[in-house]
Amino acid sequence: MNHSQKTLSLIIPEDIIGQRLDHALAHLSDVSRSRIKELLKSGCIEQTNRCVVLKASSAVCAGDSFIVALPDNRPMTLIPEAIALDILFEDEHLLVVNKPAGMVVHPSHGHGTGTLVHALLHHCESLPGINGVERPGIVHRIDKDTSGALVIAKT
Repeated sequence: MNHSQKTLSLIIPEDIIGQRLDHALAHLSDVSRSRIKELLKSGCIEQTNRCVVLKASSAVCAGDSFIVALPDNRPMTLIPEAIALDILFEDEHLLVVNKPAGMVVHPSHGHGTGTLVHALLHHCESLPGINGVERPGIVHRIDKDTSGALVIAKT
C-alpha cells in the first residue's frame, strides 16, 4: 500500500455478522459497493486478523478487521468549457443548476463537448471523486430535451 493515499481501518461489528464482505465494507464506509469490489480485485483491501479468501461474496464475522487503501482519484480527461450556467443555489457543498432543454448532462458518444459536465468542470474549483475517478458529483441525469433543476455534490 502507498502510505500517501487515504486508508480506512474497518472492524466488523456484531450487528452485521454474516453479511457479504462488499455490503459490510460499503456499510461501514462512504465507499460504494461497486468501488469496494474494484478495490478487492486490485488488492487494495487487506484483512488483518483472519485468513479467508477476500471475495465480495465472503461472509464476515464479528471482529474481522480490514484496511482499505483508497488510491488517489484518476483525473478526468475532459476539458472544462466556459458554458453559462443558470445557478439556482450554491454553497461550499452543493450546486443547484437549472439545466436547459437541449443540453446533454454527461458526455457520451456523439456528445463529447458542450455538456453540463464540461460546464461544471469550468465553474467548480474542485470536484469529488466517484468510484476512483475525479468527476462532478452528478448521481442522476435528465434527458437532453428535458429542462429542470439538478443538484450537484461539490464535496
